[in-house]
Amino acid sequence: MTVAATIEHSLDELFSEHEILAVHGPIHRPVTGLAMDSRRVVAGSVFFALPGLRTDGAIHVAEAVSRGAVAIVSTSAPAASPTKVTFIQVADARAALALAARRIYHYPDRELKVVGVTGTNGKTTVAHLVKLFLEEGTRVGLLGTINYDLGARTVPSFRTTPEAPELYGMLAQMRTAGCREAVMEVSSHGIDQRRVQGLAFTAAVFTNLTQDHLDYHPSLEAYFLVKARLFTGEVGGVPAVSVINIDDAHGRRLLDLVPADVSRVVTYGESAQALVRAEGVELGFKETTFSLVWPEGRARVRSPLLGLYNVANVLAAAATAYGMGRNPHAFLARLALFPGVPGRMERIEEGQAFNVLVDYAHTDDALRNALGMLRTITPGRVICVFGCGGNRDRAKRPLMTRAVEDCADLALVTADNPRGESVAAIFDDMRAGVTQPAKFTWIEDRRRALSLALDLCRPGDCLLVAGKGHETYQEFADTITPFDDRQVVRELINLKRLRPTG
Repeated sequence: MTVAATIEHSLDELFSEHEILAVHGPIHRPVTGLAMDSRRVVAGSVFFALPGLRTDGAIHVAEAVSRGAVAIVSTSAPAASPTKVTFIQVADARAALALAARRIYHYPDRELKVVGVTGTNGKTTVAHLVKLFLEEGTRVGLLGTINYDLGARTVPSFRTTPEAPELYGMLAQMRTAGCREAVMEVSSHGIDQRRVQGLAFTAAVFTNLTQDHLDYHPSLEAYFLVKARLFTGEVGGVPAVSVINIDDAHGRRLLDLVPADVSRVVTYGESAQALVRAEGVELGFKETTFSLVWPEGRARVRSPLLGLYNVANVLAAAATAYGMGRNPHAFLARLALFPGVPGRMERIEEGQAFNVLVDYAHTDDALRNALGMLRTITPGRVICVFGCGGNRDRAKRPLMTRAVEDCADLALVTADNPRGESVAAIFDDMRAGVTQPAKFTWIEDRRRALSLALDLCRPGDCLLVAGKGHETYQEFADTITPFDDRQVVRELINLKRLRPTG
């Protein structure tokens, strides 16, 4: 994508001397923007030929030059240099892109206190809560899975952690809009692909780590070490505040990796050793209450968010705001008004005699947490509709099925986002986790699965529709089809209400 600079820059301003291995051509020349897709190059762009999973940017250099690129950045030196184009060789083209984007937008993270939230589960809810807790009559920006709040406007999200030129461009928009703080979800892909390289995080938050994305990371250990980079200074310096969940085994391990002489460590959890902790938790059908305890005090909290894992999410956000100097008594007062996060335990209420919740849970741990919580507050049966995404970590599929088998009374297995895989092949992987086949009904069509699940529900039951959450589409091999679980469930409930009886 091409990102235009706010003013014209000189090519040499975008790189420091130690980042450049070799230069072929003039280094003092005007540039107008950065591009990592040759199809988006415009006159005056610097094209970064990035290595990729499906293609290599090096094979698109000629197209970039023909479209007006004035410079090419790559990890390899060119065989022959066109006379009108400057070639810059670097050790890591992705890192160079991030650092150049930071410079072309005049270091927006120096004027914004940026909070990065990472972990397998809870990032979105925690990010929204941190934004809520930090807002004290001032604008706080947000970059995450659902949307990008840029201060003056909000736009739909297209990637949890944007590519570096987009990321720094949006941080610059926040700065212009008067934001002084920003909260962003930081995915493991975003860290590993250097999208946040060089970014100075004021605070970094670790929620938890469970099996996910092992289609990308070679092991759970590698996945953890990528997440840990956010705290160790390998991304953009050690954050001033490190907020860590010590109820999580990987969180406890992370404590040993954080340079505690540089970063203020704020631990959270139900553990008595946590600096910010929950005591006296009471789980209800409509709300959750607990005592929030911090070194200088305590407060009784009434949260509209259900379940123990949402207690952890509130704790993470509270620990972050506390670590950044906010008064817990002040920010906790705003929690009762929190509308929730779209697609995160979102209640669908159409006057039905049973409960319906739509949630983004798409790992075995998230499903266990969600279904286990619903079990404790549901007088009737717990029913689950779920599936597994295609072209993603196959190893987690039987684990997800086993989690649902253990925690739900009945389950309807259906298509999630099959992408390039057949639903039948995904089902075959999922069946490996089944030991009680009578609990499961396998239906490829997601709308039909939802319809049958609603037919099964009786007064007092709870239906969890898991996996897609806020998403408004289904992704197939070469097609994206509109599909919103929340909208479809509402339509089906009302259609069934109109169905003649007798």
